[in-house]
Amino acid sequence: MSAQPSPACMTPSTEQERVFQWINELAHPESRETALLELSKKRETVTDLAPMLWHSFGTTAALLQEIINIYPSINPATLTAHQSNRVCSALSLLQCVASHPETRTVFLQAQIPLFLYPFLQTTSKTRPFEYLRLTSLGVIGALVKADEQEVITFLLATEIIPLCLRIMETGSELSKTVATFILQKILLDESGLSYICQTYERFSHVAIILGKMVIQLAKEPSARLLKHVVRCYLRLSDNPRAREALRQCLPDQLRDTTFSVCLQDDKSTKHWLHLLIKNLELGAVQPTDPRQIGLQINAYNWHLF
Repeated sequence: MSAQPSPACMTPSTEQERVFQWINELAHPESRETALLELSKKRETVTDLAPMLWHSFGTTAALLQEIINIYPSINPATLTAHQSNRVCSALSLLQCVASHPETRTVFLQAQIPLFLYPFLQTTSKTRPFEYLRLTSLGVIGALVKADEQEVITFLLATEIIPLCLRIMETGSELSKTVATFILQKILLDESGLSYICQTYERFSHVAIILGKMVIQLAKEPSARLLKHVVRCYLRLSDNPRAREALRQCLPDQLRDTTFSVCLQDDKSTKHWLHLLIKNLELGAVQPTDPRQIGLQINAYNWHLF
């Protein structure tokens, strides 16, 4: 009997055949778990894995079945590490589909991200749930990274902003970072900035959470997370009403030297912070109407600014 070739000696055609075999095995429950694991290892190395997954018969349905099968384990919170690892392998393949330009649009049209929102709503701080939330955020992060209008339009029609804000407040540092990155990408889009600043309630929700994060970062510094927080504040300052409100509610820690050590080697964030302070200082005039002296921006006068 001839010896089997080692994985390191596999030719490209042989490796591609293995990928097709694993994709076919996703359709069979008894072989799906191994196929999920093997394919998730290949998502960075197989260039066209996303189209192969999307256009193969039954694959998307199999991945969604893996997600739906976990729903009963998230409420009540009984999710095990094995369950979490398995569904996260499926989520990593969906992230591959979400990030590919050929499959991103159809991924949105099929409303696939909505299947992940129940995972983002979980609050358990156990490792299986944290891993589940982080991997789910990774799928949304892959979408917004493309900087495409259709992605932002889709997300604004869903509850992704309040979901991200809750994770920004209560999640682990890594989950907070990805959730804040998603919010940053939404804000960088004109429609996203307009949506958040359209009402005082939306703006204040964002501002309150960002303020809490700054206070927490002053106690437990993270340059990676602070970078995204500052970028969100800077983008908010591009809106006239939000800029006027930030003059009153920007945390003092961003105005003084609290983060000077944390940002010592981060020129980009220091530059953004300088621009933020400059934006708030420019055009800050005293009100000529005596009735507006000492006026705090709130839901009743948001439209005045």
